[in-house]
Amino acid sequence: MQTLKLEVLRKELPTTCQILAVSKLQAAEKIRELWSQGQVRFAENYVQEALEKQEQLRDLKIEWHFIGRLQKNKVKLVVGNFELIHSVDSFELAKAINEAAQKLGKRQKILIQLNLAQEQSKGGLPSEELPEVLNQIKALNNIQVIGLMTMPPLFENAEDSRPYFIQLRSLLEQQKINFPSLQILSMGTSSDFRVAAESGSTLVRLGTILFGERIK
Repeated sequence: MQTLKLEVLRKELPTTCQILAVSKLQAAEKIRELWSQGQVRFAENYVQEALEKQEQLRDLKIEWHFIGRLQKNKVKLVVGNFELIHSVDSFELAKAINEAAQKLGKRQKILIQLNLAQEQSKGGLPSEELPEVLNQIKALNNIQVIGLMTMPPLFENAEDSRPYFIQLRSLLEQQKINFPSLQILSMGTSSDFRVAAESGSTLVRLGTILFGERIK
């Protein structure tokens, strides 16, 4: 996949859609270089790798996001160290995040991840369970749900992702009536971000198209 300059990518996106630079398995120097070009939002998948980079780059004002699958035994390492957790897919995980945030005296922002294609290999809540889980989370005082996230199947033709993006946008609009804090649609990656942006994404997760190939 050809890399594109940050300024080129920004011009392609509507003003309502922001870039989240996915820096997993990328060197800290590459993050520093992209930050110098004005990119402030970075996302990591692996807790230990992310914490090491945060230490290396603590002189920079970075908004860190966690987008990987989160196990409950890693929650205390994530809460408070990331502005936003994208991958909350159960009430049990939300409850663990709430407890960790309460101990820190913080309110952790989260997204609910939905598995719209019901792929076994991916995390995410089935769409029909979303209203119930949102209602359960409403009682938790130390987390705030601010949107939804999804990862559709990987298609050769990016256009095939569009129905999943439209479905996520529709789910958000339905739930915003009772949960006005739902504003973020985290959807779209390097392979389909243009279609995601056209479908209402407010946050596209771009990795290789920004950084190049990852460290093996």
